[in-house]
Amino acid sequence: MTVVRNGRVVDPSQGLDGERDILVRDGKVAAIDRPGSFASLRDEETIDATGMLVTPGFIDLHVHLREPGFEWKETVATGSDAAALGGFTTICCMANTNPVNDCAEITRCIIDHARAHGRAHVLPIGSISKKLEGKEMSPLSELARAGCVAFSDDGEPVKDAGLMRRALEWASMLGLTLSCHEEDKSLSCGGCMNESALSTKLGLKGMPKVAEEVMIARDIELARTTGARVHICHVSSGRGVELIRRAKNDGIQISAEVTPHHLMLTEDAVTEYDTNAKMSPPLREAFEVEALRRGLADGTIDAVASDHAPHELDSKRVEFSRATFGIIGLQTSLPILLELERTGVLSLSRAIESITSGPAKVFGLQAGSLRIGQCADLVVLDMGKQWQFSREHCCSKSFNTPFADRLLQGKASSVLLAGKTIVREERFVNGEA
Repeated sequence: MTVVRNGRVVDPSQGLDGERDILVRDGKVAAIDRPGSFASLRDEETIDATGMLVTPGFIDLHVHLREPGFEWKETVATGSDAAALGGFTTICCMANTNPVNDCAEITRCIIDHARAHGRAHVLPIGSISKKLEGKEMSPLSELARAGCVAFSDDGEPVKDAGLMRRALEWASMLGLTLSCHEEDKSLSCGGCMNESALSTKLGLKGMPKVAEEVMIARDIELARTTGARVHICHVSSGRGVELIRRAKNDGIQISAEVTPHHLMLTEDAVTEYDTNAKMSPPLREAFEVEALRRGLADGTIDAVASDHAPHELDSKRVEFSRATFGIIGLQTSLPILLELERTGVLSLSRAIESITSGPAKVFGLQAGSLRIGQCADLVVLDMGKQWQFSREHCCSKSFNTPFADRLLQGKASSVLLAGKTIVREERFVNGEA
């Protein structure tokens, strides 16, 4: 039994914002009441949250854990460690492993690794097509039975519209969502940054926004036709946001996510050919960043997802055009989101909703809430904590980030996973990291 005392509890799923004590018993939220209500209990553990924020555990819909096959970049264990220190208690891992998660054996392997490590709920996402080749549909029913919570070929778009339609129909029967990397490669043509005057100045091949937007439009119409649920990964343009907004107004079952880096950085981050700012979709212009922020604030964009993509140093320390796409993000997502709250871009409730109940609704997860009887995944946040994200603070095997050594504010102080305290005073309870 654990009591979290004297914290400001913010739970958007219940419209809750006020000072409360939380009683945790048998791994579940047993009661929430005014401060001091559980003073007479002889609890085994007390967490003093005075002056801190208490929220549901965070959920990330878009994480690359790399295992199996790319363990030198990341493993389920190291990725889960990074998640826990970042306040994430549930992470959904993409299928682009080696071998690809396109069969039950790989799904069960990932789940077994996660259970053995025990620092986050790891929910596998199965591939839409076998080997991510976009030619033959993966056995979606088999993947769902094995424990996949959604399907995605992330890293690769599903080029074949007919295959995409069949996958949507099948996923709809299973009650699951397709999570889509939207890119028409005949338009992006191997580009490595945003197509703009800056890309011309730098002599780098650009990726036009229309390559993303035409695929969003296609999958909106396929969702309209099939009635299936489509989730748009890492939206990066204002036009993409507007397409999603109109689709929602039409009653189409569509949702979307945006990354913290697309909310905070512009294409100017690559001016010095910094490969740690190379990602797909690429960073865009300042006016696009503003459009993404508005879309998140008004609820058009449902969730913030890190797109945590670890890569070893050698794959980044090359010419910009040859460097790998992607950055890590599990430990920096929270402070970036809180910076948007401090500057008035988001309300505190909306910021927390975008990483708790918002993503839970997208994939239909039983998480992201502190309702009585729910699994006791919760985070105690030190909103005023200032820190620098250095290599020594990073739990990931990789350190490919444009936020290295940047002064950040806001950090998870304590984290409970199914009622068990796994992080206390910013450290794992077993003394590691």
